[in-house]
Amino acid sequence: MEIPRETLVLMLELMLKIRHFELRVKDLFAAGEIPGFVHLYLGQEAVAAGVCATLNKDDYITSTHRGHGHIIAKGADVKYMMAELYGKATGYNKGKGGSQHIAWPGLGILGANGIVSGGIPIATGAAMSAKLRKSGQVAVAFFGDGASNEGAFHESLNLAAVFDLPVVYVCENNLYGVGTRQTRVRKVENVADRAAAYGMPGQTVDGNDVLAVYRAAREAVDRARAGAGPTLIECQTYRWRTHFEGEPDTYRPPEEVEAWMRREPIAPYRQYLIEQGILSTREAEEIEQHVIVQVNDAVEFARNSPFPAPETALEDLWA
Repeated sequence: MEIPRETLVLMLELMLKIRHFELRVKDLFAAGEIPGFVHLYLGQEAVAAGVCATLNKDDYITSTHRGHGHIIAKGADVKYMMAELYGKATGYNKGKGGSQHIAWPGLGILGANGIVSGGIPIATGAAMSAKLRKSGQVAVAFFGDGASNEGAFHESLNLAAVFDLPVVYVCENNLYGVGTRQTRVRKVENVADRAAAYGMPGQTVDGNDVLAVYRAAREAVDRARAGAGPTLIECQTYRWRTHFEGEPDTYRPPEEVEAWMRREPIAPYRQYLIEQGILSTREAEEIEQHVIVQVNDAVEFARNSPFPAPETALEDLWA
């Protein structure tokens, strides 16, 4: 599968943007500037970048409580994302959603979701809508390994298979559902093995290899858009941080964390692009510096934005 140069470069830019956004959020949350909870996407950047690089602007995604990466990869402006995390009126959802509930239908982002597996039936419904309207759109549901044990996962896959819906289910298997290792709560070796029960293709890929993710997603998205139905993709990856910021890391062996951090997705991919002559070292550095400036500007925008007025609390409750 030949991947266009602009797509190869875009995936590096997306991963760097996610990485630097999350590193700043980590520090800002620790400093007390960001309220509520944050669940960081550090380490999993290749999944969001590889999948979203295959999508059109009007395709749909649903996300999770660990959703910053998906939303950035789908094309969201980090300025309005950061303002939302700060609870400011200039945020995507006027400061009322915060980290776990960013949505922006104009980019096909149907919402991050604080409920485990909550986005899976929403993406399935969006795919049903696209099929009924004959719009050619595809929906992608991002979810974690823990969500694959929920009833909503199984019901959605069954319905999507029966109706040949244009939806791709992307499981980000980072080995832990909160603090529970998946081998304790799931007998099948791979989440993708569950696809067979619903008569759809299932594939397990290295979720830290953005090219492997892209190729699997490209095939699944093209299949869905052609009317051939859904696919389940399992991306095996790892989150660098605990389930949420501030949680003690008492359940993961330190050597496991260190081993996965050495397998991080960005540096090997950047080196690949340089070795293949797709980017020079200087061009790669310029992309990263540009991303850092964007993130710094986003922080200043958020800091300088107003909080929502109290009288707006009951606005936007209904469509």
